[in-house]
Amino acid sequence: MRKNIDDPRREFLVRALTMGLFAGGNLAGLFHPSHARGDIPEQLPPGRSIFKLEGSVTVDGKVANLDTQIGPNSIVRTGRNSRVIFVVDKDAFILRGNSELEMGSSGGLIIEGMRIISGKILSVFARREKPHTITTSTATIGIRGTGIYLESEPDRSYVCTCYGQTRIVASANPGVSRDVVSEHHDYPVYVLAADGGDNLIVPGPFINHTNSELALIEALVGRTIPFAYSGGGYGIPRKRSY
Repeated sequence: MRKNIDDPRREFLVRALTMGLFAGGNLAGLFHPSHARGDIPEQLPPGRSIFKLEGSVTVDGKVANLDTQIGPNSIVRTGRNSRVIFVVDKDAFILRGNSELEMGSSGGLIIEGMRIISGKILSVFARREKPHTITTSTATIGIRGTGIYLESEPDRSYVCTCYGQTRIVASANPGVSRDVVSEHHDYPVYVLAADGGDNLIVPGPFINHTNSELALIEALVGRTIPFAYSGGGYGIPRKRSY
């Protein structure tokens, strides 16, 4: 399997974060015995939304820092070579560079809908009684409790249901949809913008996200990923049939 990655530094940084190596803002943690075990971060404390940020990040139009609150109706934007790792209630996210995310809720703390206008996001969601939706440039994805990676471009969207169940609907033709049940990145797809009949949703590769990242953000909300994981980063998705 090709280890396609959008930033050659990212896997090292994520694995370092997973092991707590930057706990003091530098690499001193590399030599601390507690980090040699590869312990993953604990759940974020109450009142804190952001775990890590890098580069240019704004929340609701204001420059973000580690004390910034992100809620279920927030708009989060990142600049070039930027990223933010954050939590909203029991959902957690990694928003990559050059991305814009709008979240929505009619009330309370739970995100009821999301729109990834542009860019890339890895998300893990707590189980809900009612499904909620994520909208990209070319698709609407219905989810309950799921790990999912998305890339939203003007002419196509990439959707990997890392685990859980999703319903993927093509915006160009809502009659074209896929119900995906995944245990381990089983069925990544591209959803195309042009109306190509039944060919709007096509198989895609496994790209630009890792098991390390999923383990990290699940840990921030007190959960673990639902498959065997040795901490090696990418993992091996099962052989897929389409």
